Amino acid sequence: MARITVIGGNGYAGAALVAESRKRGHEVTSVSRSAPESPVDGVDHVEGSVLDAEVLDRVTEGRDVVVSALSPRGDMVGKVEGVVADLITRLAGTPTRLGYIGGASSLLTEEGGPRLWDVSKDHVPDEVRPEVQTGLDTLALLEESPESLDWFYVSPPEEFGSWLGTPSRGRYTLGGDVLLRDAEGQSTISADDLALAILDEIEKPAHHRKRFTAIA
Repeated sequence: MARITVIGGNGYAGAALVAESRKRGHEVTSVSRSAPESPVDGVDHVEGSVLDAEVLDRVTEGRDVVVSALSPRGDMVGKVEGVVADLITRLAGTPTRLGYIGGASSLLTEEGGPRLWDVSKDHVPDEVRPEVQTGLDTLALLEESPESLDWFYVSPPEEFGSWLGTPSRGRYTLGGDVLLRDAEGQSTISADDLALAILDEIEKPAHHRKRFTAIA
């Protein structure tokens, strides 16, 4: 059994990760600024802002893994980077792994090729650009972090979000730094299926200081 904290546990990816973690019998703490509409039995639901040092003190100490599923939207635009920097400082040199659920834009379009961001940025709406930049910047923060920090960065596929209504298939295909597509050219996964990949990584670590991706 692992002691897992999910920061942003009420969001699309975070809630699925909380549910899957508890389903597998782990000790789970979910952190969000408001109470969940459907609390998961056996989960310690902590209400509070991760911009509050006392909240982070409470939910990071003694954990095996801390996963950030924060959404860099609304009043969190431009602030997630600071939270990740704080977590790096707190967890470097400790046994606690740091996981981060980011975006797809930093993935390569092909082996040795450009990033998805490099080929798509001219078509990205202005209101979405800060969110993309956060994904790029947080990956850079982790890559530049002290060697004493064991981290993993999760890039969802190109199409990922609650508004898509992506069905859960109970399986996934794992990848590394290159964007994955299925036989029909689709690059998507549900939050439930992405949670399967993340929990498998937590239970059997394979990506130390690395990024991975997954599609259904």
